[in-house]
Amino acid sequence: VQLQASGGGLVQAGNSLRLSCITSGITVSRNSMGWFRQAPGKEREFVAAIRWTNSAIYTDSVKGRFTISRDNAKNTVYLQMNSLKPEDTAAYYCAASAGAILSTIRNLGAYDYWGQGTLVTVSS
Repeated sequence: VQLQASGGGLVQAGNSLRLSCITSGITVSRNSMGWFRQAPGKEREFVAAIRWTNSAIYTDSVKGRFTISRDNAKNTVYLQMNSLKPEDTAAYYCAASAGAILSTIRNLGAYDYWGQGTLVTVSS
């Protein structure tokens, strides 16, 4: 199983980025797929997830600005990030979970596979 995240970069506040997570060895439509982020000196935190039911969950700080989606044909998950803020600066990681339920989907431990991070830097 491989998850490869890409799309990070340096942007000014207010701009947008789209992250991609290309997967192999799993079927994204049969898994819960999540995005997490880790800022320097901080713990990794939940950002968004899309369940196998296609419902999406977001942490409060990104609601209305970020959108998670997936392309089943490409086995790829996306994170569209709009109205970026300096506090969104972090390494972003995608992850896959075969067994996450609604009560655990925000937990790092619920995920079976992780990709490498892609760095997002938002300047003010």
